[in-house]
Amino acid sequence: MTLVGELIVYSMFIVGGLSYYLGKRKTSSPKLATLIGIVLCITPPLNLVYLIVLMLKDKVTSNPKIEINS
Repeated sequence: MTLVGELIVYSMFIVGGLSYYLGKRKTSSPKLATLIGIVLCITPPLNLVYLIVLMLKDKVTSNPKIEINS
């Protein structure tokens, strides 16, 4: 493998792990967030932009409270 190929493979593991961690906290589907992060590793600037967007996203609450006004 070339140096660029090795960097892409290593970044897939690193960005995939970070995407899953951030996806668990900030999205309702962490597996999809991980898949998108891994696919974007083919073009390195896009995977960094994706991680920044995930970091800036608001957290998802697990139990949304529904208020009924009557």
